[in-house]
Amino acid sequence: MPASEVTESATPSLPAEYFKAIFRGHPGGVSLITADAGDGPVALTATSVASISVDPPLLVFSISALSSAAKVLTRATSLVVHSLDAHDIEVAKLGATSGIDRFAQKQTWSRLSSGEPVFDDVRAWVRCAVIERVQAGTSTVFVARALESDIERDSEPGQPSNGLVYHNRAWHRLDENSQFSN
Repeated sequence: MPASEVTESATPSLPAEYFKAIFRGHPGGVSLITADAGDGPVALTATSVASISVDPPLLVFSISALSSAAKVLTRATSLVVHSLDAHDIEVAKLGATSGIDRFAQKQTWSRLSSGEPVFDDVRAWVRCAVIERVQAGTSTVFVARALESDIERDSEPGQPSNGLVYHNRAWHRLDENSQFSN
């Protein structure tokens, strides 16, 4: 048995309900991830997106194997990560709702010249090449290299910008009232 398997099985884990409670209280920025591996577009809302390098420009996120988009994302060589703000709450909810066709309203999305689905009028998006996938428990961690982007709404550093976060199973807007003064 490999050493990593011995360590994992020999060390007791924190119960799932405690682990979930910890992360319910940890706000996460909201993103929508889209891809198409040839069988039609998929989309899902994620709070696990993070930048990990500027040179080269890399980001990371994870998705559950239970996600309806998991099979397509594990085959896709490229994808689009949409960075959402409070103006994009309906797009966030769309990606978080299961059992629906997230691409039914053709007027709200289009395809980039490279073929990836992209939602219109979101705060920003970045087209990425998937460079690595790592299995981690019941999820897959993706490392992706940024190739192209568009920023629809930006704000000056340190200024309120109507950020969107998910915290304690609810959507929240970050604005001038949620900012601490220096």
